[in-house]
Amino acid sequence: MTESPVRPFGGLSVWAPTGTEAAAFDRRVIDDGSVPQAALMECAGRSAAQVVDRLYPEGHVVAVVGAGNNGGDALVLLRTLQSWGRSVAAVYVAERPSPEVLFHGWEVTRASDGWDSESAAARQLEVALADADVIVDGILGTGIKGPPGPRQALAIECVNRAGKPVVALDTPSGVDADTGQVPSEAVVAQVTIALGWPKLGTLLQPGRASGGRLVAVEIGFPPVDEEGFGAMVVTPSWVSARRPQREPHAHKNQVGALLLVAGESGMAGAAVMAGRAALRAGVGLLRVVSAAENREIIQTSIPEAVFIPEDDPVAVREAAGASNAVAAGPGLGQAPQANALLELVLDASAGIPAVLDADALNLAASGSGPALQQWSEGRDVLITPHIGEMRNLSGQMAEAIAADRITAARTLAEESRASVLLKGLPSVVAHGGGPCWVDATGSSDLSAGGMGDVLTGVAGGYLAQGVTSDVAGALALYVTGRAAACAGKGASLTPSDVIETLPRVMDEQGPGRSDLDLPFVLFDQDAAR
Repeated sequence: MTESPVRPFGGLSVWAPTGTEAAAFDRRVIDDGSVPQAALMECAGRSAAQVVDRLYPEGHVVAVVGAGNNGGDALVLLRTLQSWGRSVAAVYVAERPSPEVLFHGWEVTRASDGWDSESAAARQLEVALADADVIVDGILGTGIKGPPGPRQALAIECVNRAGKPVVALDTPSGVDADTGQVPSEAVVAQVTIALGWPKLGTLLQPGRASGGRLVAVEIGFPPVDEEGFGAMVVTPSWVSARRPQREPHAHKNQVGALLLVAGESGMAGAAVMAGRAALRAGVGLLRVVSAAENREIIQTSIPEAVFIPEDDPVAVREAAGASNAVAAGPGLGQAPQANALLELVLDASAGIPAVLDADALNLAASGSGPALQQWSEGRDVLITPHIGEMRNLSGQMAEAIAADRITAARTLAEESRASVLLKGLPSVVAHGGGPCWVDATGSSDLSAGGMGDVLTGVAGGYLAQGVTSDVAGALALYVTGRAAACAGKGASLTPSDVIETLPRVMDEQGPGRSDLDLPFVLFDQDAAR
């Protein structure tokens, strides 16, 4: 098998705290004496310096430096690089102590001083940045809320105009580290070096688009307790540890039977894509309930599946009772017979885990079909709405969901008693307890009709193999996103490409790869696309 150069790289437990959570953790470990603040800043600056030196081994490095700890990290980075023989300079855009104790006696060049007027400051910044081969963004830290102040806004504008590679520290200045929102203007970086963990706002859009390649480095924090933060990243190591493993003596009835309820007349394609994806996810036995008119297409396209006509209630009931999980909704339609079919499956599959997508969600939202609370009564349920379906299910405005998708998903999970996989970039999975899972593999290549059917099939396949709903959703996001990346088709990617590439990624093990080859790198993710 040809190795893929595609990231992400990541350890078993990569947290994604908000900026607020990260700042509170910083204060706690400093205040209780666990780690001195000076030690954290030294580790952060030196680790960031090593990443910069590895990615940009030559040339003049200019850091744009603000007042807070983020600016201090940038100064430690400059002093470290200078001590290694690199040419560096600092551009101050805020008041800092003089002399600067973080320089440890090194004479680091200050490329500009003073702020006599905005026009003069802009000229000084432009001259300093024109000499740079690499710019380091140390303007604003993770705790900043709202639009940048006048000095900082001018600095951000000049950095973006300079046309040089930009490395942001922790978050690109101007990006809200909690939500990923950009209240005004933000630095557009080629690389963001996250200190300790990637901040949630750099994983969520539109902040993700400003961050470029996202590299998280270890800086000496103590272990995070079990409660941790509110979100974690789905990484290759996490996936390797949680995907179902087959025993050497396993047979088809021991590796899961899935009942797929999909495809009204003329919509056989949805059932085919979901069914093929479920088989690629490792399910042992697939039964497809669909319109009788779809029989020939489904049995020709998925000869491995057992076909059950939706108008045979006895056969449907028997199939449900013999299955380990249900996947319902792709291409099902919203006609009365679809509602009747779902009512039958709901009753016949009591206690069996289920994944609900598309029209199963539309019928629940309209009140024409079984409600989410009916599905989740006594069973483990995963729902997979996109923003439009989420709006109909939750009553929240689409704009509010897009602005804070983590909270939206958590709220619906609590109300419905189901795990919620909110699709988008990134997709997230929220459930009743523990952290929210944030996908790190999806890209705009997946923006094509039928991808949701593939996701439903994979998630259903994992449910049938005994995986819990939240983990099944996170696993499905990872393997479909990874398959899309490995397919290498870009904007021409189709759902069939993803399905055919799934075998390539199903058995991948380990943390992935990072070409940085630095032991303190915890996470490495390519720029959003």
